[in-house]
Amino acid sequence: MSDFHDAARGGLSKRDLEAVLRRVGDDRYHNRHPFHHRMTGGALSKAEMQAWALNRYCYQAVIPRKDAMILARAEDPAFRAAWRKRIEDHDGEDGWSGGIARWLHLATSLGLDAEAVKSERLALPATRFAVDAYLSFCTNRTLLEAIASSLTEMFSPTIIGERVPAMLARYDYITEDTLAYFTQRPEQAKRDADFALAYVLVHADTPQRQQQAIDALVFKCDILWAMLDALQHAYGAPGNIPPGAFRPEAAL
Repeated sequence: MSDFHDAARGGLSKRDLEAVLRRVGDDRYHNRHPFHHRMTGGALSKAEMQAWALNRYCYQAVIPRKDAMILARAEDPAFRAAWRKRIEDHDGEDGWSGGIARWLHLATSLGLDAEAVKSERLALPATRFAVDAYLSFCTNRTLLEAIASSLTEMFSPTIIGERVPAMLARYDYITEDTLAYFTQRPEQAKRDADFALAYVLVHADTPQRQQQAIDALVFKCDILWAMLDALQHAYGAPGNIPPGAFRPEAAL
C-alpha cells in the first residue's frame, strides 16, 4: 500500500491507525532507498559518504529548531517538559555537546572541514529546500500534524541497525568513534516515538485528524527520501553536482 490518501476514510480505531502509520514506514521510509542500499552494501565512494554526512548535517541542525517551534505552540506544561528533552538531546545541556556535535564529529572524521559543514554553504540546493520545508511544516501546520511528522523515529532504530554494522564492516576508514552519534540514538528515538505515537493516537480522534496525521508522516518520509534522491543524482554515476555544492576534488 503506497497511496495513503484515503486511509482514514470512515474512521479508524487506535489500533488500526497505528497499523496504518507503521505501514507508511514499511512502504516509504528511506531505508528502502537505493542510496541506503548502496551504503550498506559497501558501494559508496568516500566522496559520496562525505557528501551524505555534509548534507545530513543540515537536517540534524534543524531538528532542535523545529522542536522549539512545537514547544512554543504547546499549551500543556507536561507535554513541554517531555518534548524539550529532544532539544537537549541535539543541542546538549551546554548548547554544543549533543547530537549535532556528534554529527559534526562524524563529518570531520570523514575528512570534512568543520566550519564548512556548519556553514551549510556546500549543501545541495535540494537538501536546503527539503530542510526548510520540514521546518515550515512544523511551524505552520497544526500541532497534531507537526507531532505526527516526527513519527519517522519509529523506524529510526531499524535504519541504524542496518547502517552502523554495515559501515563498520565495509568501509575501513570508518570506526566506532566515527559513528558515536548513533550510540544513543536508538534509545532516544524509541522514547520520543513512543511519546509522540501516544499523543497522536489520543488526539487524532476524527477521520479528518487521522488523515492529517497519516499525511504528515507521509510528508516527512518524502522529505527524507528526497534528500537521498538529491545525493544519488549529484554524486552517483554519472554525477550531476549543482553549482556551489560540495565537490570532492575541491579543497574545503
